[in-house]
Amino acid sequence: MAGGNQSSVFELLLWGLSEQPEQQHRLFLLFLWMYLVTVAGNLLIILAIGTDTRLHTPMYFFLASLSCADILFTSTTVPKALVNIQTQNRSISYVECLTQLYFFLTFGDMDIFLLATMAYDRYVAICHPLHYAMIMSRQRCIILVTACWTLTSFVAMTHTFLIFRLSFCSKKIIPDFFCDLGPLMKVSCSDTHVNELVLLFLGGAVILIPFGLILVSYILIVSTIFMVPSAQGRYKAFSTCGSHLAVVALFFGTVIRAYLCPSSSSSNSIEEDTAAAVMYTVVTPLLNPFIYSLRNKDMQGALGRLLRGKVSSCGHQCLLQCS
Repeated sequence: MAGGNQSSVFELLLWGLSEQPEQQHRLFLLFLWMYLVTVAGNLLIILAIGTDTRLHTPMYFFLASLSCADILFTSTTVPKALVNIQTQNRSISYVECLTQLYFFLTFGDMDIFLLATMAYDRYVAICHPLHYAMIMSRQRCIILVTACWTLTSFVAMTHTFLIFRLSFCSKKIIPDFFCDLGPLMKVSCSDTHVNELVLLFLGGAVILIPFGLILVSYILIVSTIFMVPSAQGRYKAFSTCGSHLAVVALFFGTVIRAYLCPSSSSSNSIEEDTAAAVMYTVVTPLLNPFIYSLRNKDMQGALGRLLRGKVSSCGHQCLLQCS
């Protein structure tokens, strides 16, 4: 048994992506492909925004921040899962597990806060267009992103410390392919009542408050758009929000399923929880670059210029600049 003073040699076991041996090779190739596409796609988004001065606006600044968070978010879980599949070894050290948990929570919550910040940006752009440049100044954009990082670090540190004080029995299998709060509490030998309360209230707040702010923002946005007299104006306003709404629906739908809907410890429930985890840890970061560039002509143009080696000069200025 291991508690808060546990040595780094103690190991836990991960359930993994599947217990079927014949599926391991296909899963390895599939997740390797998804990881490489995720990193390449989000990196292209960052480079396209950073090298094209026409995209140095708050909306694209937040999008570049989201792409950066997505790369880091996926990189906390998928490489370890790939190593475990390839080596056929499901073990993870105690220290590595807590480290993975901390960074997973940090970058996962960062996605949540950034999506809420992007909704606020769209609200200001559509509902207060004359004051947009003043409200979403460069300084305020930096403050918003910094606040997001600070909050996520605090939340992640709180949860990680509470997990650190628990005891774990050896040979118990964590019912997931990475170290997460719920699965870790399920295999703990200690009383997890405090952890469960903190997860319910703090974790619920981290998910539901940003989600509520996003809903309020879009209610105000839709009411403002319907007051636009021309159909072309309404379509243009809606088109700037469509990609963000798609990502919000995909990400929050799976996150709410994973964290706010309790499940049993049966094999079917573990598979369902793992599928939900794959959706928001792997699939959503994979799809984000495609969603944001599919109907965005400015992004398509920037990506085209980047791939052709024709980028607008940004001198020695900051990589991303809010106007």
